[in-house]
Amino acid sequence: METFFQQIINGLVLGAMYALVALGYTMVYGIINLINFAHGEVLMVGALVSWTVVTALADSGLPGWSLMAISLCCAILVCAALNFAIEKLAYRPLRSAPRLAPLITAMGMSLLLQTLAMIIWKPNPKPYPLLLPTEPINLGGPVISVTQCLILGVTAVVLAGLMFLVNRTKLGRAMRATAENPRVAALMGVRPDMVISATFVIGAALAAVAGVMWAANYGTVQHSMGFLPGLKAFTAAVLGGIGNLAGAVVGGVLLGLVEALGAGYLGALTGGVLGSQYTDIFAFAALILVLTLRPAGLLGERVADRA
Repeated sequence: METFFQQIINGLVLGAMYALVALGYTMVYGIINLINFAHGEVLMVGALVSWTVVTALADSGLPGWSLMAISLCCAILVCAALNFAIEKLAYRPLRSAPRLAPLITAMGMSLLLQTLAMIIWKPNPKPYPLLLPTEPINLGGPVISVTQCLILGVTAVVLAGLMFLVNRTKLGRAMRATAENPRVAALMGVRPDMVISATFVIGAALAAVAGVMWAANYGTVQHSMGFLPGLKAFTAAVLGGIGNLAGAVVGGVLLGLVEALGAGYLGALTGGVLGSQYTDIFAFAALILVLTLRPAGLLGERVADRA
């Protein structure tokens, strides 16, 4: 039972990081029905920017919390500017094009960002400094680190903030109007281009936070680190119901739990034939099962049909 509860904790932490990235996917899709496959690379850029700032300030004498906060702010600013430029230069000109065109552009942008990151930061993995206390917190058998507690807390705060933003603010009302019908929203005084750019900026900020949390939790960064988290986060968004903020979080947490429990018990279930490196089998099998039984995802899609 101790192993079981430890894997539950690990799964919740992993799922929280997936959820942070999945929220960016689902926000963009909810507004313009676009899957931004470069979103995982934005996470990677955030992690590498954070590593650069932390490394540069390593001898400043600042405490770890301060270094993480400063590097996180820098990562958010860089990622927000990057995603704003991506939307304006790569996606906006193709907004009226067939759906396949922006999809291919998103894949190309993903490869471009990976290549640029490899040129700027070099291809070798880099250790991310330990900024927070490493002494684990004992929960009566299972343990959890300070970094993992921070990840869970940040995810809860971000979800609450996004729900408030979408449901209680003027920008949120503009987002919902643009998602329903951008032309009618424009006639009512909403500026769809501004709303879409703001959505990309918010999604980039979430990816930057996820990137810093990912680097702090796993202790390493490199130019290709964003691909798999981006793919898993997209899977989580589809699993929960893409276009639904709560669904992105539910999908992320569920995917994290499935992976963690699979990693803990896959070897025993298969008699040692499959090890923890095959845990993706469970993740994507769960996706196939859910989409077979409920194609709209667990919580469905709340994006209205456009007239």
